[in-house]
Amino acid sequence: MRTMSIPMPDPMAIDVEQCRAETPGCSNVLHFNNAGAALPPQPVLDAQVGHLNREAAIGGYEAEAEAESQLQHTYAAIARMLDCTPEEVAIVENATRAWDMAFYAMPFEEGDRILTSRAAYASNHIACLQVARRTGAEVDVVPHDEYGQIDVEALRSMMDDRVALLALTHVPTNGGLVNPAAQVGEIAGEAGVPFLLDACQSAGQMPLSVDEIGCTMLSATGRKYLRGPRGTGFLYVQKDWIERLEPPLLDLHAATWTGPETYEIHSDARRFETYEGHVAGAVGLGVAVEYALTLGLEAISERVQMLADTLRTALSGASGVTVHDAGRTRCGITTFSAEQKTAPAIQTALREHDINVSVSTPSSTRLDAEARGLPDLVRASVHYYNTEAEIERFVSRLKSVLKG
Repeated sequence: MRTMSIPMPDPMAIDVEQCRAETPGCSNVLHFNNAGAALPPQPVLDAQVGHLNREAAIGGYEAEAEAESQLQHTYAAIARMLDCTPEEVAIVENATRAWDMAFYAMPFEEGDRILTSRAAYASNHIACLQVARRTGAEVDVVPHDEYGQIDVEALRSMMDDRVALLALTHVPTNGGLVNPAAQVGEIAGEAGVPFLLDACQSAGQMPLSVDEIGCTMLSATGRKYLRGPRGTGFLYVQKDWIERLEPPLLDLHAATWTGPETYEIHSDARRFETYEGHVAGAVGLGVAVEYALTLGLEAISERVQMLADTLRTALSGASGVTVHDAGRTRCGITTFSAEQKTAPAIQTALREHDINVSVSTPSSTRLDAEARGLPDLVRASVHYYNTEAEIERFVSRLKSVLKG
């Protein structure tokens, strides 16, 4: 039986000042790089550092045994966030490994079709190309509609009995677009085709019910909008699919050596894990997920969208600046370029004033970047602990940088 959905909170319930007080980094930087790695709150730091201190005091294995209930809490917290069961959750070292463990477990054959989107992340598309070379499968890119998101009707028309997987990036790395994952899930469900959703940029900034989305597998990271530790990620696999997928690698954690020439793979999602892991990170990840659930993902989503819309409007009024975000529904990621300076030059100049942004290069989403003729982009990604005053300061400093 699946867990109950998280109740919808009041969007005004987020106490921004308290969240900022619990975020040490807010005193040091204006952080608009939350899609890279968000500033962690103090409870996450305390959990992670506390476990490292226990490792130093009593030993790594002993500290892990002592933290068993905290580790189990991490599985439970992720399950609550995704509306699934803890047995459907694997904790791994990053989102790429989570996605790879699911993707490379698929038994692709010659003639199979992998449907993906134009805004797929580079790591995912490279994996698709590698598997196509190895197996003779085909990679087909679904067209985008006038909003820049995956064209749902085009996807429906491309479905046939050779489609072996739908692979979708929920929120691309190079803009505010939110792809219509639930509509893709509906099509996948009707066709009985597995659906792998990359939720790396969406986990922590919007609700992610796997039942409502209809995905078979979902990969995500801890370091971005969940505000968790780096070196943490997780994978969801729908229970009816777990034993249909053989992981691309096994060890004594994922399987049991039952005889000289036999082994049994574990029956839950932990078959996608390996023995050695970042225990302090996993403990901190659970605290980060709980922190987000306590605030409420609906409330987080509403505030993030409001801040991002405010930022886009302000940037649109800056001389020489072009905002490149697409999508009917948008999120906390804003990307722009400027006539006066390159994106790396802007990033460097802002960093000198303790303002953090990142640069999104065409190579990270090559198909989309080439189709839209995108240059290197400045990526400014807000989170709920950011403020309207920070947006004003950011745009003011940007204008000064562009004049310099």
